[in-house]
Amino acid sequence: MKTLKILFVFVFVILGSSQAQEIVNLYSDKVPNAKVSGIKETYNSGMYRGVITPTLQVFLPEKGKGTGAAVVICPGGGYYVVVYDGEGVLTAKELAKNGIAAFVLKYRLPDDSLEMDKTIAPLQDAQQAIKVVRENAANWGVDVHKVGIMGFSAGGHLASTVATHFDKPVIENTNNTNLRPDFQILVYPVISMQDSLTHRDSRNCLLGKNPSKQMIDLYSNELQVTANTPPAYLTHAGDDKLVDVDNSIVYFEKLRHLKVPVEMHIYQKGDHGFIFKHQGWMEPLFRWMKDSGIN
Repeated sequence: MKTLKILFVFVFVILGSSQAQEIVNLYSDKVPNAKVSGIKETYNSGMYRGVITPTLQVFLPEKGKGTGAAVVICPGGGYYVVVYDGEGVLTAKELAKNGIAAFVLKYRLPDDSLEMDKTIAPLQDAQQAIKVVRENAANWGVDVHKVGIMGFSAGGHLASTVATHFDKPVIENTNNTNLRPDFQILVYPVISMQDSLTHRDSRNCLLGKNPSKQMIDLYSNELQVTANTPPAYLTHAGDDKLVDVDNSIVYFEKLRHLKVPVEMHIYQKGDHGFIFKHQGWMEPLFRWMKDSGIN
C-alpha cells in the first residue's frame, strides 16, 4: 500500500527525555468540502475556533516502550470550539507514557461559511485521521490492527460517528484503507441527536436548528450500531448536567444487545468534564485495553 505523503509542519520537539512530537497536516492537497472565507483560525486559552487547517499532533511512546496501539483523540467543545489542550494534549501525553501512540485531532467545526456541507466536515477529518495513521503506521511504530478512536463530549459524538459510519466514507479513499477503528473510547459523550437525549447546542452546531428527522436519525449513533461496530469503553458521570449520562447508557445497551464487547464506568459525581477532577480516571481504561488485547 502506498504511503500517504504528509506535510510535516513542526518536527521533533522534545518532550521529556525521548518522547517526540510533530504536527502533520491531514491533507497533502486542498482540504475537501472547504469554502474560501475571510475567517481566520484562532487559538486561545487552549482552544481552537474557526479551524481551517485540520491537523494531527503526534505523541509517541519512548523508544522501545511502544505496544503498537494507537489512539486518535477528538477533543470536545460542543462542535463550537476544540478543547485542544485540556482534553487532547494532556490525554495524549498520558497515553504515550503508557506505551500508546496518541494523535490529537484538530478538526474542522461545522460552519456554513467555511464548508459546503458542514454536517460532514468533522467526520471527513476524523476518517482522514484514521486513514493517515494506518497509511503511516510503520513510520510511527503502530500496528494497523490496533488503531482506535477516542472522543470527549461532542468529540465523543464525532468518535462514535467514526465508529458507526465507517462503511459510509465521506473522504477520498483510493487506497481502500480500512476506515473502521479497531476500538472506541468515549468520555462523557454526546451520542444521540434525538430531542429527548441530545445536547442541543452540539446538535444546533452540527445539523442546524431545524434538522430533518432523517438527519437526526442518521447522526443519532445509538441507531447506527451493528454487530460490526468496534468494541467500546464508555465513561461518564451520573450527575452530568450538560450531557445526560443516558447517552452512554443507551449506547451501552445497543452495543450489549448486539454482542459488541463493551465496558462502562459511571462516576457517582463529577459532572461534565470530570477528567479534570478524577485524577485516576484513566486507570480502568488502561486495564480494559490490556484485558482486551489492545495494549
